[in-house]
Amino acid sequence: MNADRRQGAPFTIEAPDAQGAYPTVRMRRNRRDAWTRRLVAENTLSVDDLIWPIFVIEGTNEERPVASMPGQMRVTVDRVARHVEQAARLGVPAIAIFPATPPEAKDAEGTEALNPNNLICRAARELKKHFPELGLVGDVALDPYTDHGHDGVIRETRTGDYVHNDDSVAILVRQAVNQAEAGIDVIAPSDMMDGRIGAIRSALDGQGFIDTRIMSYAAKYASAFYGPFRDALGSGKALRGDKKTYQMDPANSDEALREVALDLAEGADMVMVKPGMPYLDIVRRVKDRFAVPTFAYQVSGEYAMIMAAVQNGWIEHERAMMESLMGFKRAGANGVLTYFAVEAAARLRHG
Repeated sequence: MNADRRQGAPFTIEAPDAQGAYPTVRMRRNRRDAWTRRLVAENTLSVDDLIWPIFVIEGTNEERPVASMPGQMRVTVDRVARHVEQAARLGVPAIAIFPATPPEAKDAEGTEALNPNNLICRAARELKKHFPELGLVGDVALDPYTDHGHDGVIRETRTGDYVHNDDSVAILVRQAVNQAEAGIDVIAPSDMMDGRIGAIRSALDGQGFIDTRIMSYAAKYASAFYGPFRDALGSGKALRGDKKTYQMDPANSDEALREVALDLAEGADMVMVKPGMPYLDIVRRVKDRFAVPTFAYQVSGEYAMIMAAVQNGWIEHERAMMESLMGFKRAGANGVLTYFAVEAAARLRHG
């Protein structure tokens, strides 16, 4: 025993030259058993994190498959409650409704968006009748209703046709109030017009809808991943040109933070990043900067890619689905709009 120890000096253990090195530290220890993995998991995915997008169509007693989105259906309003029943039973908190407006109801001004008996409004009333506690998210944009396929109205300028911001916002405001009157709980403007959040918030409050929430598509990119969605709505072939003058450039991320800041200042209750998996860095930056309810949309192209690989036997369906959804949670998303919602909810409920 050395002299210092004999005289009552504190006992010390000499550390190895490289602290935290193998074999003292074995990272695999906490991966050894399922119960340990559960205890140390940094992120969790639950049914409460899921929003299911659905498509509604005109007609009666009909379901039509979306060819580019295996497993997804377009349903008539009289079947929408039956279509959603499993999701509600599994505890999925909210449904996002998208209308496949027939061509004869479309025009240059998107006037069908203001019809109190349009597809979204009728579907909302039907779902509230059967599932009053189910949250309903309503898409606010004009592309399902315009014959040119754009999210706003087109006006002629000196340099050519242009999607006019302020004229579009005036219509979007009326569309939002129309949906709120039909029972939509969350207005989700997906148009990317400047100033629309403040205008919609003011109109909703003025009409007494102070509790109607706004989930802003605050960072929506001009993406190639929307193709199957446009197929489902029948708007892809109608689109003239592209949407790059109002949706964001995929090269930009600082700009996304400015968009989010503006929408929050104007009254957004929640914000969304769209698409999802190619933009997880944006989700992370938004959550870190603003610490507000942040959602991501696992869009149709992402879903279609996974399902195509599944159908070809290249990846395993359930594992790929759950791993992709966990990626959103790891990036900081509070929830995910995903076409996998019902499958994932069943997996989470039943283990």
